[in-house]
This record gives sequence, C-alpha cells and structure tokens, in this order.
Amino acid sequence: MVVERNPTPDRVPGLRLRPAGASDAGLILELIRELAGFERLSHAVVADADALRRHLFGERPAAEVLIAEVDGTPAGFALYFPTFSTFVGKPGLYLEDLFIRPAFRGRGIGRATLIHLSRLAVERGCGRLEWSVLDWNERAIDFYRGLGAHPMSDWTVFRLDGEALGTLAAASPSAL
Repeated sequence: MVVERNPTPDRVPGLRLRPAGASDAGLILELIRELAGFERLSHAVVADADALRRHLFGERPAAEVLIAEVDGTPAGFALYFPTFSTFVGKPGLYLEDLFIRPAFRGRGIGRATLIHLSRLAVERGCGRLEWSVLDWNERAIDFYRGLGAHPMSDWTVFRLDGEALGTLAAASPSAL
C-alpha cells in the first residue's frame, strides 16, 4: 500500500473546498473566533456576522473566503484578497487567514487549501501568494517551508489601527 504523503485537493477523502456565501457569515465568524483563540488573540475579535456579510459579500467585497468541508462538516477556512506588486508588475493574492480546526489537522486539508489558492493565483495571472505567520508557530512555519515557501526576514510588518489610525487620518499634511 502506498501512502500519499502530499495529497492534492482531489485526494483528501471527503474534502470539498467551496467559495463562501453571505449565508456563511456566522460560520466564518465562528471560525475566526476559533483562530483567535488558537493565536491567543480572542480579545482582539470585534467583528460580527453583519460586518462580515457587508464587507465580504456586499457591493464591493473586500476579500474572498474559501470554506473547507469534510463530509459536509466545516473543517476550516481561508480568507484572501488581491494585492499588487509594483516590482513584479502583476497582481498577487494575500492570505489573511488559514485555519483548520484541530480535529481535522494532519489530513492534508491545509496543504490542499494552499494548492487550491496557488492554482487560483496562477489562473488569475498573479506573481505571488503571500501570508504572515506568528513567530512562535513553529509547526506552521515548518509546514510552509515544506511547501517551498520562504520567510521574508528582511521585512517588518507595520500597522496603524485604532486611535493612531484616526489621528493620522485627521492630520493635515503640513502637520507631518
């Protein structure tokens, strides 16, 4: 018997990867909360199902969501959106979140999801698929390296949010 070490999406038993719809907003929120718990960031979740419905499935969707199901049971999700690389001169995809519920890990679902997103990026003419990972998540880092991904060690992520975002938005250019 040969064991498939690196399953592709069509070789993970019972796996279905499907685009999320507006009716999935509650499920997406549930999965986001589970991800936040895993990342020790539950306190940071302020999203609600209405906001997700409006921003993901409204007139101008800000991102796309892929739901992973195994035999009809939600196993995880990926949330991604388009980017653009000025150096490459092509669009890209940014994977904001990839989460597989603990009971479904080790079955190839994460790998199948990344294969699916890589194929989507190629179909859309993208030059990149990028994402971030928490420094302490060695299991994920090893997994991503095993796929051929490499860390961008010479880059630091910066963020403006909350009061700092509002302050800068309200600032006069001459005040900078």
